[in-house]
Amino acid sequence: MTKSALQIARAAYKPKLPKALNGAVKAVEGAATQSVADQEEIKKLFPNTYGMPLIKFEAGDAVQLPAMNVGVILSGGQAPGGHNVISGLFDGIKSLNADSKLYGFILGPGGLVDHNYMELTGEIIDEYRNTGGFDIIGSGRTKLESAEQFEKGYEILKELGIKALVIIGGDDSNTNACVLAEYYAAKQYGVQVIGCPKTIDGDLKNEMIETSFGFDTACKVYSEVIGNIQRDCNSARKYWHFIKLMGRSASHIALECALQVQPNVCIISEEVEEKDMSLDDVVTYIAHIVANRAAEGNNFGTVLIPEGLVEFIPAMKRLISELNDFLAENAEEFSHIKKSHQREYIISKLSPINSSVYASLPESVARQLTLDRDPHGNVQVSLIETEKLLSEMVATKLATWKTEGKFVGKFAAQHHFFGYEGRCAAPSNYDADYCYSLGFTASMLIADGKTGYMSSVRNTTAPAEKWIAGGVPITMMMNMERRHGEMKPVIQKALVKLDGAPFKTFASKRDQWALITDYVYPGPIQYFGPTEVCDQPTKTLKLEQGK
Repeated sequence: MTKSALQIARAAYKPKLPKALNGAVKAVEGAATQSVADQEEIKKLFPNTYGMPLIKFEAGDAVQLPAMNVGVILSGGQAPGGHNVISGLFDGIKSLNADSKLYGFILGPGGLVDHNYMELTGEIIDEYRNTGGFDIIGSGRTKLESAEQFEKGYEILKELGIKALVIIGGDDSNTNACVLAEYYAAKQYGVQVIGCPKTIDGDLKNEMIETSFGFDTACKVYSEVIGNIQRDCNSARKYWHFIKLMGRSASHIALECALQVQPNVCIISEEVEEKDMSLDDVVTYIAHIVANRAAEGNNFGTVLIPEGLVEFIPAMKRLISELNDFLAENAEEFSHIKKSHQREYIISKLSPINSSVYASLPESVARQLTLDRDPHGNVQVSLIETEKLLSEMVATKLATWKTEGKFVGKFAAQHHFFGYEGRCAAPSNYDADYCYSLGFTASMLIADGKTGYMSSVRNTTAPAEKWIAGGVPITMMMNMERRHGEMKPVIQKALVKLDGAPFKTFASKRDQWALITDYVYPGPIQYFGPTEVCDQPTKTLKLEQGK
């Protein structure tokens, strides 16, 4: 394998660990827990794993443990630092007994069900330390939800003598880990299941999980390229750059990038929903800022847009819901309508309020809403080019204002979508350390006999030696939500809190950033150099922790 100079140098990096994990540990049990909502329903569904205590690791006495075989799965979308979770897990089980073995299931949860695996030896692990991506074993999106899958998985776990399974994933993957832990506990199979919090979207967090891994690195990657665009923007002074960022269910990425780069506009989906803003309200808000800057002679700027914005606009949400139902019931009839007549057909069939919203959309977006369906028959919102939708509608509004004398400038747009660029970047020092600690903590939870827990590392705005390692019962994070027509137990997504310090800080500055060109250029992630350059956590985390 050919390696870059950075890869070679980076392989030598030794991730920092919380002081409590640098030697023998003991698990200290805290208070019993309950789910964030729907306590009775969750308790009924998880009788064997509900109400367990919080766990905190402290220095303890050395004990000799028998060798154990552990399995690991990477589940869902990639996030920087996954390889370090596996490295930490490997080093952790080896520190307990050198004869312990780690098996990786190939291409996600499907590898467990299909018995597709490989042993992860020290030689393999060393190739992947401090690298980005999930390519050590690959990832997949197979959902573990049926008893048949659990039993198929148990066959190979039993055959390999695997005592514990670590599932590295987001909220859905960890929900599945919790269901699996409950199933194996009920059957008394003696297989523990531990989760690790992963997602660049940053929406898997609570008081015990400060941040999901990968969020730090991805936001730094996006902020670098946004900064580069802003430098170009301020140099040419003739374009408005509309930049869509990953984050379908929450706007954490857009907010963190805004705090890092100080754009002229950043839309926060949760605020749009809270204020019951229409699509026209959002467009008018952006257009006013464009017009105000033009009046100052500045016909350029940057607009950050969260990927899931359309689903947060109440009027669009209602339109999409009616469209989903209508097209599901009338798919056959719709398929026979000529493409040139489909728009008029839809307009004539929807309720008056949704019909007028649909009619106001640019042709390209209207088509995306009616053509691109997912396997469940729903609109694939992530395929909607929201950045183009907004810039087209802003252009139309500005053209009207120009004839009315309300807009004196020029408006030309460029479009960008940053997503995959950030998911497999080499982890920042923060993510390299955090992920290694999460993996090492998972090994200690296994050694302590725990199941149905998520690895937790807190106090991460402090130096790593002061981090607090432990475990949180996954049931503690759950509530009941409607999924595909029925109520299911799921980990509650963490949305941007409009009364939280990160948003309030952004809201206090945005009017100034809108008018004045006050861009920040963060530059690329630095892996070597002074702590204040290399080891900083996200601005979101620092503000949340009051730092």
